[in-house]
Amino acid sequence: MKLKDIVLMDFSGIYREENFYENESVKWINVKGLPGSNCYCDEEAMNQIREKILEFPINGIHFMDSGNYHYMSRIWLEKMTEPFRLLVFDNHTDMQPPAFGGILSCGGWIAASLEELPLLQEVILCGPDEEAYQQVPDEWKKKVRFLSKEKKTSWKADFREFPVDLPLYLSIDKDVLCPEDACTTWSQGEVTLEELTEYLEMILGRMASCGQQAVGIDICGECDPDQMEGCDVNDRANRVLLELFAGKE
Repeated sequence: MKLKDIVLMDFSGIYREENFYENESVKWINVKGLPGSNCYCDEEAMNQIREKILEFPINGIHFMDSGNYHYMSRIWLEKMTEPFRLLVFDNHTDMQPPAFGGILSCGGWIAASLEELPLLQEVILCGPDEEAYQQVPDEWKKKVRFLSKEKKTSWKADFREFPVDLPLYLSIDKDVLCPEDACTTWSQGEVTLEELTEYLEMILGRMASCGQQAVGIDICGECDPDQMEGCDVNDRANRVLLELFAGKE
């Protein structure tokens, strides 16, 4: 897979405690301590972030710190120039209605993307439980294909038939992983790292067989800087994912 850049978005400093990116050519984006950016992203912070990522193409691997900053996916997706499909692995729906006058949030970025990005044709959401998805407003479900936590045993069958008719952007929150394979700031799911890589290999392999690849990838789900004991397990997961994506031709 030819992805142009490996980008580390330094919101909290946590990546300075990891080394999965050693021996790789990476580019740092300094957004540490940016006011108005933790969990919610206000207009001033969003404009500063847009300026900082202006030179970077969508065609890259974007590491975005903890799940508090998963809204960055919505901002990166502004760079898409053609109709596309979004595949998300996450333990949460990230389709919560905004609590503060439409401000972009880590818990509502998928909903914002569906409402605000006309090129987004479909979201495939893998990981939340069925009860959480039932709480999503019907208006947002029209373009969503949902693979629930309860039906994880059928995911492989779904991925064998993964659609390849549109360019794909892939977003992974490591909170979809079990606590043995990730340490995150949010409640976690039951997927193992081995299972996740198997799913991803199936999807990327199916795309490659049709002469396609993911146009962009992002990964979040780091621990808080004061939970340093979680760095090792996250470092391993990040390394496995980076090797999977960066190693594909």
